[in-house]
Amino acid sequence: MKKYSHILTALIIAIAGLAFVAPHKPALHTIGDSTVRNSNKETWGWGTPIAELFDTTKIHVENNAMAGRSTRTYLSEGRWDKVLETLKPGDFVTMQFGHNDGSAPDTTKAGRRGVLKGTGEETKVLTWPDGKVETVHTYGWYIRKFVRETKAKGATPIVVSMIPRNIFKNGKVLRANNDFGKWAAEVAKEEQACFIDLNQITADKYDALGPDKVKSYFPGDHTHTNLEGAKVNAQSVVEGIKMLKDCDLKKYLKD
Repeated sequence: MKKYSHILTALIIAIAGLAFVAPHKPALHTIGDSTVRNSNKETWGWGTPIAELFDTTKIHVENNAMAGRSTRTYLSEGRWDKVLETLKPGDFVTMQFGHNDGSAPDTTKAGRRGVLKGTGEETKVLTWPDGKVETVHTYGWYIRKFVRETKAKGATPIVVSMIPRNIFKNGKVLRANNDFGKWAAEVAKEEQACFIDLNQITADKYDALGPDKVKSYFPGDHTHTNLEGAKVNAQSVVEGIKMLKDCDLKKYLKD
């Protein structure tokens, strides 16, 4: 009996210990280009300051974006595979690309990042000087791949349209609603994924602020913001998150 009492005691201690095991802490992964993650010196991406807007005692925020990448190169360089390996059920992935996807796809320095336009299944086969063969797809194809593989991991994909550049025409910031912003929205709808129209949200803010104030956010060119501009864009992402239906990510925002 004494032997069994020791076993029973051990079982009780083990069960009690399980009750105090910390629950899984979800992660928010951001993937994208320099407008999401930059040098954090003169220019910043919104993926860095957005961590301050979440309760990081409840969610881990990890900026996996990389400057200079398109959907195509983010995949071909193996960066997406590294993110995918870490994804767990309950995690979230925001995906914002477009600034580097616009060139005609080829094997030159200018075209190495380019993708085919649209959301279809068209492809272009390229042969690199070293003999490597690469099949290039449409922008929508790459976003669709990110979305589907995120879902397959039990995580939540959130497609985000690219932030607008500091280019005003007739008093209004140029939108991306005829190309990358439009295609991002189409894929999100087709795949029943969450969508944040960051391009529209931010452009509306820029219009209200006016060209002079907006110019102060862009220290070197019309694409890359300083920290103040990155914080404005991060807040716009949060506004978009709050508008999402049936997305648990909003539960982890600070009050």
